[in-house]
Amino acid sequence: MNKKIIALIVIVVVIIVGFIGFWVIGSNKKLESNNNSNTNTDESKNSNETKEENTNNNETSNDKKVAIIYFSATGTTEKVAGYIKDETGGDLIEIVPKDEYTSDDLNYNNSNSRCTKEQNDSSIRPEIKNTINTDNYDVIFLGYPIWWGDAPRIILTFLDSHNLDGKVVIPFCTSGGSEIDTSVSYFKSHYKNVKFHDGATLNNGESAVKNWVNGLGF
Repeated sequence: MNKKIIALIVIVVVIIVGFIGFWVIGSNKKLESNNNSNTNTDESKNSNETKEENTNNNETSNDKKVAIIYFSATGTTEKVAGYIKDETGGDLIEIVPKDEYTSDDLNYNNSNSRCTKEQNDSSIRPEIKNTINTDNYDVIFLGYPIWWGDAPRIILTFLDSHNLDGKVVIPFCTSGGSEIDTSVSYFKSHYKNVKFHDGATLNNGESAVKNWVNGLGF
């Protein structure tokens, strides 16, 4: 075969191989560029979702004015109310009875004790000593011990004497055995314009209280 023809064939083959090589490299770069673009898009999307989630949480905790209003005869409910304040940053307000409860008043074994008589008479409303202003609050945590399976009558004094219509009220209680359900059912049936949560019985210490509060979005 003529040497010129052979040389020409070699040149053509080299050109074809070179063209194929450039095409492969270009395709790989394009694919890599697309992958990087998709990765950046996903990262941006995840970042935006995280920002949106944080914004929603902040709207719950920062844009709502919170109060923790509680009655505590022995200090147990007061301690739980303090944990809730730590988590929410809300204002801590105690319901103070005009006539303070003594140890004799709290004697569950005495059928003539003050608490026994109050819980056996649904019409009793013990007087509250201090003035409580609820007007500026959007969310109210309402705390109390459970007496004879129900909320103390002084809690009804508070609810009867304050207009909580449209507000979110989140009950919580401490108890030696009974749950919060009976008291919350009464609240929902008698104060229908208030947005009552189901609430919780909080007997298991600080960490359990914090987990419950955080589960509410605070």
